[in-house]
Amino acid sequence: MLKIEHIGIAVKNLENSNDLFKTLFGKSHYKIEEVASENVNTSFFQIGDSKIELLEATDPASPIAKFIEKRGEGMHHIAFEVDDIEAEMERLEKEGFRLLNKKPKRGADNKLVCFLHPKSANGVLVELCQEIKEEE
Repeated sequence: MLKIEHIGIAVKNLENSNDLFKTLFGKSHYKIEEVASENVNTSFFQIGDSKIELLEATDPASPIAKFIEKRGEGMHHIAFEVDDIEAEMERLEKEGFRLLNKKPKRGADNKLVCFLHPKSANGVLVELCQEIKEEE
């Protein structure tokens, strides 16, 4: 793992939360993006070498909506940047971690992503991220 790529925060209202975090950080988000496959809208703030990702559900049946319903708004996951997501998935699965997806999928901010089940990581939802490299 190379670094903490971002921390994901589940929010009820992206617009209101963008205003709140803009005040907190003293700067605006740099990107809003819909991830239709996950039924979320995301907003990213750059903080030093890491990012904060705000996640708003676009469907009441989405994982983010269910998370907020159970736990309220707050920290949802921590994401780590990796060089080779498939190799890292294989390594972690062999070490006994439970993967939530068997193959990397396209996530927000030009990343391939995979999540580890929180029950296999002391209650923390862990995301692996690899930058999608454009073919030359």
